[in-house]
Amino acid sequence: MAVFLTGGSGYVGRSVISALVRSGFDVAALARSQSSAAVVTALGAVAVAGDLADTRVLRKAAAAAEGVIHLGAQTGPDAAAVQRAAADAMQEGLGDRGAFVHTGGTWEYGSTDGVVDEDAPLRPPPIAAWLVDNERQVLAAAERGGRPVLLRPGVVYGYTGQLTRMFFTDPGRTGGAVPMIGDGSNHWAMVHVDDLAELYVKALNAAPGSIYVAVNEQNPTHADVVQALAVAAGRPGRVEPLDVAQAVARMGPVAEAFALDQQLTAARARRDLGWTPTHLDALAELAKESAA
Repeated sequence: MAVFLTGGSGYVGRSVISALVRSGFDVAALARSQSSAAVVTALGAVAVAGDLADTRVLRKAAAAAEGVIHLGAQTGPDAAAVQRAAADAMQEGLGDRGAFVHTGGTWEYGSTDGVVDEDAPLRPPPIAAWLVDNERQVLAAAERGGRPVLLRPGVVYGYTGQLTRMFFTDPGRTGGAVPMIGDGSNHWAMVHVDDLAELYVKALNAAPGSIYVAVNEQNPTHADVVQALAVAAGRPGRVEPLDVAQAVARMGPVAEAFALDQQLTAARARRDLGWTPTHLDALAELAKESAA
């Protein structure tokens, strides 16, 4: 089975390509630069030159595939429009031949009232608000015979990390203390990058219109996460408390998302797709995240 992937050279994408190749898929991956092409090629994928604004390239690559996984990220003021056009092009190219697996995030649920699942109301902070309309358009393709599937991962961790490294571990290494937003009592919904990759593979067989939360169900507190990252930074016990306003001034609007209190269950993915996360000690693995 041929799968086309965007975002393949990124943090999550690298694990997804590896999982697809292990499962016997033929993988083609969008590559916006020679360095990105080298990464995806080394992982066993065929590089497709282009970026998310190249709708002609996206449509053609999807038309040659039997499934599409959209992980590519776009930044800047035109992010929503570029992502919408990219998703439209790939869904048009793919048609009804296979699943179009789209990526959202658990931040769209805002702070939750205890442990919730995919049916909880959406109350996204500003940084994630634009995702909702795009996802609605993607999922509407099911009414026209398409096979859209939506994954909403929690904060992804493992190996070098991504957001955890950028906003917490690296500042801890350079500044002497890892920042903590508020009193740290809020919970984080999290998922290991390798477990998430396995769910993307399984989602290629999901029913059209399905939505799945991708979390490990541990829901650690922000304080516990920060303490683990302080160990990873080589600054055990060194934590710098910030209120939300201070954190936004330092990190930008993503700080409001880090301050959410989220507890979610992935029971639906386990039931429907047989997804079984194997990384079940997030704090221990966070403490070992590397800068390499």
